[in-house]
Amino acid sequence: MERREVLRLSAVAGAAGALTLGRVSFADAAPADGLPADGPGERTRRVTGHLPTGAPDFVHLPVEVPHGVREIAVSYTYDRPAVPEGTVGNACDIGIFDERGTALGGPGFRGWSGGARTEFYLRADDATPGYLPGPVNAGTWHIALGPYTVAPQGLSYDVTVTLRYGPRGHTPPPVHPPERARGRGRAWYRGDSHLHSVHSDGGRTPAEIAALARTAGLDFLTTTEHNTTSSHRAWEGLWGDDLLILTGEEITTRNGHVVAMGTDPEVFLDWRYRARDNAFGRYAHAVRRAGGLVIPAHPHATCIGCNWKFGLNDADAVEVWNGPYTPDDEVTLAEWDNTLVAHVRGRADWLPAVGHSDAHRDPDVVGLPQTVVLADDLSRRALLDGIRAGRVWIAESAKVDLAFSVTGAHGEHAGIGEHLDAPGDSEITARLKVSGAPGCTASFVTDQGRLHTAPLPPSGDGTLTWRTTPDHAAYLRAEVRHPATTPGLPGPMAAMTNPVFVGRRE
Repeated sequence: MERREVLRLSAVAGAAGALTLGRVSFADAAPADGLPADGPGERTRRVTGHLPTGAPDFVHLPVEVPHGVREIAVSYTYDRPAVPEGTVGNACDIGIFDERGTALGGPGFRGWSGGARTEFYLRADDATPGYLPGPVNAGTWHIALGPYTVAPQGLSYDVTVTLRYGPRGHTPPPVHPPERARGRGRAWYRGDSHLHSVHSDGGRTPAEIAALARTAGLDFLTTTEHNTTSSHRAWEGLWGDDLLILTGEEITTRNGHVVAMGTDPEVFLDWRYRARDNAFGRYAHAVRRAGGLVIPAHPHATCIGCNWKFGLNDADAVEVWNGPYTPDDEVTLAEWDNTLVAHVRGRADWLPAVGHSDAHRDPDVVGLPQTVVLADDLSRRALLDGIRAGRVWIAESAKVDLAFSVTGAHGEHAGIGEHLDAPGDSEITARLKVSGAPGCTASFVTDQGRLHTAPLPPSGDGTLTWRTTPDHAAYLRAEVRHPATTPGLPGPMAAMTNPVFVGRRE
């Protein structure tokens, strides 16, 4: 049976939120294989419809699921008409909520694949990656369509829902990664905390990612799929004494993406809001309540919906370097540096900088870049504490190593993320030791800009020192860059540090 819906949405054009369509009922459907209604078999319904430009962000298709259903399978298509140059075409995401409802942050979430898949299924013992296995209980389920962009001609969709009957099966208890690995005690640990697998729009399996992380010399990684937690239970057997695996999510809203790093396994973090809803603070609190960090991702990326619109007041750190270093990262770096200036002027807290690969598939490089964290041990809590404190530097690979510190006239010492208490006119010395960066140039950057630069030896191993005073440098941070490739911009980054703040404490 097919049903057609044509929506006229002029009254809600451009409105954020959700629209609910008419219910899909299976009450009078006969099993496709001709078996009696109370026996094994399957039933199918097809719904077609049209969304105009200005459709709400989410369109819910209610499905009445009767008793005795073993599996739900959904497939969908939508049209992609030609559009004028410079005009967005159609893109429509999909996911599903069970009988517990679609409330924001509620318990009903059962999976999301965005635009990465055209079909999915779920049942008690298994589900398509991106979706959560579990009982298929009777009640009103909701297929969620997300018209990400809609062409001027509108978007025509075609959704097929199949219910398969039979024994419900057993849901195996999820196995989650441990929160601690052996580690090296208090040390610098390398990690990549923005990664995608087949559980969202990536092309690699968790096993492939774990192998690449080890090859990249990483000590930890965080699984961060778009708007789903299904990967949290997919890493069994892949962690070890040499690799800690943290769970998280890339919360992918219409106004920017945020890495929720190190959250408790299976905690659903909602993404169905915009900056104008003034709701981000509440959902950032939900990330912290789940034990994680709030890290805006690629704030100046050019993809639709990627540009960060929520501000930084509710962030714990900011991703200033995403994948191979680009002009987008240069803009983010400059914006982040402005927050450091505001901090030393007493106008804002400071946010540590981190870097992640955002790797999806070949040829994306896991660990390009990687965040290097000084932590008391290799554990979730210690790593997050280290990032929150700013004891972090970023490298393009494990081949690059550095040490950066600032000392005072009487032997006072401060490292990355720390504060050196010194009189404003006293001499301080910044020292940067670098290895593994051939052909690069090292610099010291302060609140007055880039004030000291020198090339490294051809080997890429060298030490740079510079003397100044707190009156002339309220903070110092270090950069190691390759030769310039884009006119008007400095060269791509090879490594960078968070700042050392100097001067008398207020």
